[in-house]
Amino acid sequence: MAAPEKRAIKGSRKARFGLKGSEVNTKAPEDAQWSETREQDPGKLDMLKKAQEFFQTCDTEGKGFIARKDMQRLHNELPLSLEDLEDVFDTLDADGNGFLTPEEFTCGFSHFFFSQKNSNSDEEGAQAQEEKVYQSRWEEVIDSRDEDEEDQFHMLMDKLGAQKVLQDESDIKQLWVQLKKDEPHLLSNFEEFLSRIFYQLQEAHKEKDELECALKKKIATYDEEVQNLYEEMEQQIKNEKEQFLLKDMKRFQCQSQELEQKLVSKEQELEQLVQKQKRVFHSAVFKIVPVLHSYTSLPLLYSLGHALYFP
Repeated sequence: MAAPEKRAIKGSRKARFGLKGSEVNTKAPEDAQWSETREQDPGKLDMLKKAQEFFQTCDTEGKGFIARKDMQRLHNELPLSLEDLEDVFDTLDADGNGFLTPEEFTCGFSHFFFSQKNSNSDEEGAQAQEEKVYQSRWEEVIDSRDEDEEDQFHMLMDKLGAQKVLQDESDIKQLWVQLKKDEPHLLSNFEEFLSRIFYQLQEAHKEKDELECALKKKIATYDEEVQNLYEEMEQQIKNEKEQFLLKDMKRFQCQSQELEQKLVSKEQELEQLVQKQKRVFHSAVFKIVPVLHSYTSLPLLYSLGHALYFP
């Protein structure tokens, strides 16, 4: 009895959301019909695109299908209760296997929005209003997803330490968003690849910093050695200059003493000559005086003496 009741509940939920079991199957002719519809109606094509984006929002792990728990996680993002979300899931789960493939999800929502096209005007108005409500809700989810993607990307970059090695993250962000949207199953591989690349870049930067630090230390040591050598040379030049001045001063003193001794010797010789000259004069005077007897010869004697003393 449990199985019929479950199918009955599913049937009531499908009726509540405007779908029949036959409307959500994924047969090939029906897919071709919806492909033709998408080509003819750009609005429907846009709606199907949003449905695919909504599927990726639910399939955060990139499994390729949506389980009931994936739909329940949208409880905080959509203005729907858990019961409403379960109703939506049961409505789209036409085969009742508990999983929604991308085809089931897209086809079911396409039917949900466009199955009432041939109904009367009142039903079309109600359907259009319902479409607007759900479209608005989906757009809110997409906007919220964009914000979540921004936060997730920045958290990933912070975790990988990209700020230390990158100045512009726009290219990586664009590729990351594109992979998450089109190839979510490759996203983990891409993040692992980024992790290895950033690790190698950080190691390279670390090695570069270590080399720069070692080079700075060597330069500082070299500068210190050059400064010490310069100071030693200055001191040596100063010492040699002082020694040269000292030797020059000693030599000058020796020369001065020699000259002084020579001068003293010359003065002594001169004094001896003067004394000798005086003795010769006195001797000459004493010899001449007896010969000169007249008064008139005295001036001549005086002149002779003056000439001898003052040549």
